[in-house]
Amino acid sequence: MPGSLLFTSLMFVTIPPYALVCILARVAGVRSSYAVAVAWARLIDRLAVRLCGLGMAVEGRENLPAEPSVVLMKHSSAYETIVQMLLVPWQCWVLKRELMWAPFFGWALAALHPIAIDRGAGSSAVNQVVEQGKQRLADGSWVMVFPEGTRMPAGETRRYGVSGALLAREAGVKIVPIAHDAGDFWPRRGLRKRPGTVRFVIGTPVDPAGRDPREVNEEIQRWVESTVARLRLANGHGPAPEGE
Repeated sequence: MPGSLLFTSLMFVTIPPYALVCILARVAGVRSSYAVAVAWARLIDRLAVRLCGLGMAVEGRENLPAEPSVVLMKHSSAYETIVQMLLVPWQCWVLKRELMWAPFFGWALAALHPIAIDRGAGSSAVNQVVEQGKQRLADGSWVMVFPEGTRMPAGETRRYGVSGALLAREAGVKIVPIAHDAGDFWPRRGLRKRPGTVRFVIGTPVDPAGRDPREVNEEIQRWVESTVARLRLANGHGPAPEGE
């Protein structure tokens, strides 16, 4: 627990200086600001290993397409929101606009050109993801989507939102699903980070061309959630997946 407290304290202490540099770097372009954000993510990753004994292993990097794509990633922890920058090339994020109101952290997010939506706006928010997402992809940026829309407790899920699948179909790009068990090591609530290795699995890309986005979503959710269940079983958490 002392290591977790020190880690959390250092994480928050590092946000203002890195955020200011990120904002200032914006004059040289969004990629310069992004490089600062990646440097911060690497620092937090090293601190997590050293202070909490918490590292990660990645399976399936070879599944990342050469061209920018849409990523649908499980959301159960703050951990994946940080280390996603170490998993996937230059990226932007679909996120709730309220995050950009936070001092320093939110200001830095704004400099990184995310797709900030009003989650209560319904179809207009979906349209915003599609239109802005197509532009980001055309600019060479991957688009990261947490399809559950909010962090879910480890072992739980909810119906995936359709915006990521719809964006991929309209933009003519593939969807890359990513599953992980971070929620068992860095819980949604609480200060303690459990030591161990968070396992990320990058799945086979899915081509949504000519398909109903809802059908694609269901296929991806089945794969992500069954993979998470297997990861949790392997690390000693949760029941065996159904049918086993």
